[in-house]
Amino acid sequence: MFRGVNNVNVDAKGRIAIPARFRDQLLNHCDGEMVVTIDTEERCLLIYPQPDWDDIQRKVEALPSFNAAARRVQRLLIGHATDTQMDNSGRILLTPPLRDYAQLEKKGVLLGQGKKLELWDESAWVARRDSWLEDPSSLELPDELQQLSL
Repeated sequence: MFRGVNNVNVDAKGRIAIPARFRDQLLNHCDGEMVVTIDTEERCLLIYPQPDWDDIQRKVEALPSFNAAARRVQRLLIGHATDTQMDNSGRILLTPPLRDYAQLEKKGVLLGQGKKLELWDESAWVARRDSWLEDPSSLELPDELQQLSL
């Protein structure tokens, strides 16, 4: 559903405009109802259509609560999950704790990731992207990806 990179602005109220090319898909798929949460590995936000998030939340809730790593993921992902509704202008509101976590100021980058969007502070995204491109050996590729031809 989502692919590509889009520059977005965070307005004074903490809203971002969802790119026009995604709005109709979101209205058809979830009536513009989305969930925003934090990424547990990077300082960015994850934006899911509500039905897709519901599937993920069920799986995360089913993890064993006595497993420390599973409990960490439950607390971070579900604890930060925030419901949001796309308004008539195609904007969603990001709460201050979410903006603080991702260090979002005025300029952001919205990355399509299939069933979700990632939202990064623009300077953080550029630095992270460039570090990955400069040192591709720092990323260990799973076996499935090593078999893929592009």
